[in-house]
Amino acid sequence: MMTISLIWGIVVAVCCCLWLILGMRRRQMGEPPLENGLIPYLGCALKFGANPLEFLRANQRKHGHVFTCRLMGNYVHFITNPLSYQKVLCHGKYLDWKKFHFTTSAKAFGHRSIDPSDGNTTDNISKTFIKTLQGDALNSLTEAMMENLQLVMRRPLVSKSKTPAWVTEGMYSFCYRVMFEAGYLTLFGKDLTGQDAQKGLILNNLDHFKEFDKIFPALVAGLPIHVFKTAHHAREKLAEGLRHENLGKRDRISELVRFLNDMLSTLDDMDKAKTHLAILWASQANTIPATFWSLFQMIRSPEAMKAAAEEVNKTLENAGQKISFDGSPICLNQMQLNDLPVLDSIIKESLRLSSASLNIRTAKEDFTLHLQDSSYNIRKDDIIALYPQLMHFDPEIYPDPLTFKYDRYLDENGKTKTTFYSNGIKLKYYYMPFGSGATICPGRIFAVQEIKQFLILMLSYFELELVESQVKCPPLDQSRAGLGILPPLNDIEFKYKFKHL
Repeated sequence: MMTISLIWGIVVAVCCCLWLILGMRRRQMGEPPLENGLIPYLGCALKFGANPLEFLRANQRKHGHVFTCRLMGNYVHFITNPLSYQKVLCHGKYLDWKKFHFTTSAKAFGHRSIDPSDGNTTDNISKTFIKTLQGDALNSLTEAMMENLQLVMRRPLVSKSKTPAWVTEGMYSFCYRVMFEAGYLTLFGKDLTGQDAQKGLILNNLDHFKEFDKIFPALVAGLPIHVFKTAHHAREKLAEGLRHENLGKRDRISELVRFLNDMLSTLDDMDKAKTHLAILWASQANTIPATFWSLFQMIRSPEAMKAAAEEVNKTLENAGQKISFDGSPICLNQMQLNDLPVLDSIIKESLRLSSASLNIRTAKEDFTLHLQDSSYNIRKDDIIALYPQLMHFDPEIYPDPLTFKYDRYLDENGKTKTTFYSNGIKLKYYYMPFGSGATICPGRIFAVQEIKQFLILMLSYFELELVESQVKCPPLDQSRAGLGILPPLNDIEFKYKFKHL
């Protein structure tokens, strides 16, 4: 037995040596500094995954603003100078943003490829997302979301007593269940069979969604879902509820879902359902933690809470909206929602502190990347990556970057601030929680509107308090770094009760 173990040990050692000698890439003239890492295939992935921000800062100090790391079998060129971001995006003809995103979507959600180059869809799929998430379509989405948020939030009033009682709950859990239910109803409509059936469906889907989302980083990293039996079952159950026959039992389905269903005519029913699941995940996975951070940071800062409440009250008064439990729900149009600079700043500052998105593009061919003060040779199929958290935490751009300042994005006149500098040069890109260029999230406007609506309703209907007034800010869950807004590592208890109106 010992001899066999020894032989296997020698084989593994020899394979590792051969990989170190033959398998590692050698840096060629004109290429960025290279970090291969010592582990075959993984390269630097473990170090990057443990703390991406510190890993990138360490390599930035060692190599400068541009360097290459081997991660999970890929060679990733990190561009860390925000002054170079615009230059990177100017090389669009050499870069493919679709390949990584479409491949990852098919792998994680289990549908057939929706990459237009594979013939199942057309290039119009990107235009469909823009058409159904922005412009005129955004009006109906935000109206439905406002209605559904109030449906969920005001539901306890059915059994309310004359004296509202305080309810204590985890803030992240509260945001999760409220935003998930309201968002699900907004995208996929309401159950025609009645409220009881709908509530049961939402609760089951919420549990399934949490189970599936928990292992999502592993799926993006390349692990097969069959390794995670419970999550695999959860994914299939979620998709089952989004099949055509089940959507047929629902009313007021969003234009996005209807358009997508028609566009994916070459896919079978279950494949379509799994693309709907991808839409559900995209609409929830980042919006939920973003909602939590916006609410937490606002409540935690008396100045932010006061400024936000004053802005909301003034907006409702100007719109002729009266806050009432028995009367009509609050309704604000796009122009009114857009004219809330304090809430905008609170949300932006919350997302600046919690976002860790990885903007990725794949090289379609060998080419030379021309940046601000240098040029680099890039090989075909290599990845160009921007990690905006480096910029969001840069003290030159954002003084005292780890501190929440609700008015950081307000100018001296109380309007939205758009001028930020690096090395004395005005930045075009200074705030990037939603990606950039062709990869920018098409639903970003709706996502911000959802969070605004949530905050407006929380301030209008509830009295809000943290259970522990001096509670520390929970750490970010780094296991999801690269995917967008990081959730808190632990929940924070808060109290809420309906106001006396």
